[in-house]
Amino acid sequence: MAKFRGIYPATIDGKGRTSLPARFREILVESFGDDRFFLTNSSPVELGVGIYSSGLLIFPHQEFSLFEEKFQESKGLTPAQRESIINIIINPAVELSADKLGRFLLPPNLRKSASLERDVLFVGAMDKIKIWSQSEYDKVLTQNIRNFPSGSEAAAELGL
Repeated sequence: MAKFRGIYPATIDGKGRTSLPARFREILVESFGDDRFFLTNSSPVELGVGIYSSGLLIFPHQEFSLFEEKFQESKGLTPAQRESIINIIINPAVELSADKLGRFLLPPNLRKSASLERDVLFVGAMDKIKIWSQSEYDKVLTQNIRNFPSGSEAAAELGL
């Protein structure tokens, strides 16, 4: 099964639409058998004490259904954590598909929560796609570099 990989710049037009990269559209159909997907908030990334960044997530249709099933069956979450996932990820999720030109509407509430204006990045994340503004992506990448497990046993197991 093909995975979503790569970073693709895109823009949001005056109507709030953007274009899903052609390669990602191909993977949706070839690997997941469906051009429909769910768009929602990503989980917040802590950048520092009290500082968070959040982009958007695209789940292939069947992957979001699996996520919801896992969530319903999960036992390890506190009531507050469950409520957070419901309010941040599940409630705002919208089912979409791109038009023949690959365009789809980014709902205003999701654009606002992810601080998306005109220029965005589609970032392949294996079984999902992340959408970030360039500035938010740069902040998250800087934090990821700080957290990178270089020299750790876990990194060695991965061959890094």
